[in-house]
Amino acid sequence: MKFSSKLLAAAFLASCVGGAQAATSAKADAKPEGNGAQFCVFDPIGTGETHRAMQDYALAMLKKGHVVQLKTYVDERVAVEDFRTGQCDGVMATGLRTRPYVPFSAALDSVGASTIVRNGKVDLKASYEVVHQFVNVISSPKATDFIVAGPYELAGIAPLGAVYPFVNDRNIDTLEKAAGKRVAAMDYDKAEAQLIQRVGAKPVAADISNFSTMFNNGLVDVIMAPAMVYKPLELYRGIGTKGGVARFPVLILTGQAIIRSAKFAKGFGQDSRDYFASQFDTAMGIVAKGDREIPEKLWIDSTPRDNERYVLLMRQGRVLMAEKGFYDKKGLKLIKKIRCSIHPQASECTELTENW
Repeated sequence: MKFSSKLLAAAFLASCVGGAQAATSAKADAKPEGNGAQFCVFDPIGTGETHRAMQDYALAMLKKGHVVQLKTYVDERVAVEDFRTGQCDGVMATGLRTRPYVPFSAALDSVGASTIVRNGKVDLKASYEVVHQFVNVISSPKATDFIVAGPYELAGIAPLGAVYPFVNDRNIDTLEKAAGKRVAAMDYDKAEAQLIQRVGAKPVAADISNFSTMFNNGLVDVIMAPAMVYKPLELYRGIGTKGGVARFPVLILTGQAIIRSAKFAKGFGQDSRDYFASQFDTAMGIVAKGDREIPEKLWIDSTPRDNERYVLLMRQGRVLMAEKGFYDKKGLKLIKKIRCSIHPQASECTELTENW
């Protein structure tokens, strides 16, 4: 199935994880937990997996001597805005939303950045290993120069799962057939609409609260989303009897914790990154469960030739968006090194692309 970087971009948005079943209130928790620095947490359900995971995180930080207040939001936009305006000292949101604060780590959520195709087949295990190695690298005390950007600091990364194209018609199985189709485009991602238009598709403005409803009601033909939201968002309604899910990861979505370093005790950032890194396998267990929940009959497999084409298209899209300033070049350069350490036979490993 052919979905270029443009469509891929839509992926991010859609993926703004989770059972976000239409939660409309901005804050799920009025009372913070603790008496330390405030941490805004995006959880589309309010008391879902992310909220519970962050409660465990707060306890782990307490054992290290750090007190963290948690304030949970069901609207990611509001959570990030409260962080921007200083109402929160830290925020946990998708890498697509945190990009303005620590661009280097947000490069991981760029189109195709972690996708590996080996001998014409998607190697999902290797793709997740790209994410895993990146998390390990940025969690090293030696990586501080890369994950501190002015007053902001990356405090950890959690995998949220591969993002796949969901279509209402299985005939949309090549890039050419995507031309003219309506694709949900998150209104906060400046690169996305451009990527969608490049393939001749029509971007339709959407956000986390309505993209699934638009798909289920037939207002758009394509959305990008991680498998874990298939059931919570009832995407089978939009798929109907004619649609499906392309088994091609346009990107692997991550949750990223960002803090204002000055608001936390010395050493907090490193302790936090160490904790997130230690929880990678646990998070992957939840991701794998989501992939298994999509019925096998709905998956659409691409030909080996198309899989190779998609990798190239995504690389071209990444380079273009990096040159326009949307993606961080240093972050992409590191991710390429990791990809090539895992799959050195890939053609890109002998090319100069992304070697800024």
